[in-house]
Amino acid sequence: MVRLPLTPSEIERGQRLGALLRRARGDRPMLDVALAARVSPETLRKIETGRVATPAFPTVAALAEVLGLSLDELWAEVSGARDGKAAEIAS
Repeated sequence: MVRLPLTPSEIERGQRLGALLRRARGDRPMLDVALAARVSPETLRKIETGRVATPAFPTVAALAEVLGLSLDELWAEVSGARDGKAAEIAS
């Protein structure tokens, strides 16, 4: 299967997701969070640094649960809804 290159907006959204997860993790060790979410520490590291800009939904959902984030809040921040970008996209 050929994977198409990511668009600039997908890359930006992945960077926002990574930054949000990193902030939510705070002082918790990456290993602890990754194991609790049943993902590899390498996967979490790649998501936090933006190297995996479009992680699978179950991965995001598991990390959000471990970090105490609601999926609604996560999506609002990652999609840009909090700064009005999502409203522009929707119209």
